[in-house]
Amino acid sequence: MLSYLDEFILIVIAHFFAVASPGPDFAIVLKQSVQHGRQNALWTSAGIALGIFVHVAYCLLGVAVILSQSEALFNALKYVAGAYLLYIGVQALRAKPATGPLADIAANERFESAFIALRRGFLVNVLNPKATLFFLSLFTLIISASTPVAIQGIYGVYMAIATWAWFSGLSMVLSKPNVRQFFHRAGHWFDRGIGIVLVALAVRVVVQ
Repeated sequence: MLSYLDEFILIVIAHFFAVASPGPDFAIVLKQSVQHGRQNALWTSAGIALGIFVHVAYCLLGVAVILSQSEALFNALKYVAGAYLLYIGVQALRAKPATGPLADIAANERFESAFIALRRGFLVNVLNPKATLFFLSLFTLIISASTPVAIQGIYGVYMAIATWAWFSGLSMVLSKPNVRQFFHRAGHWFDRGIGIVLVALAVRVVVQ
């Protein structure tokens, strides 16, 4: 493993900047934290981390090479991802002002189960072309073809754990009572703003 330390350090640096940059994953964790609370956002974060394993799996299986060589296949993925982001964005744009006290937020959490939150995070990550491009680049430019599959698998496990830790940390901060109190007062504007961001991301995904 020590012989691959330089490669691993490059992966750590590249992954940090990728996961920290704003995108669909960040937007959905922010939305879930404020709308549904900490527990829900943590499940969403876990779903995002599980999505990393899908990206790693198809890279290890060589599908990444096929995607990088097939423009039609990659475009199909982009359109599916764009449609899903557009759907979430439109739902957010339809948000209405809160009519009750802050305590009513807790009631909203019952309407979305842990499984739905997990699935939401998973789908947003798996259908994120930005993540696909990142892993295509990672496994073709940074990770050597001579690196054993077992070592590449370890890289994947690290990235999944690091992704989970990052978004779980964000969930803990964004779901604090004072943060939720602020968004409760102007939450519908926040939701609509996130909706605009998600719709813009959907358009960007398709046209890029």
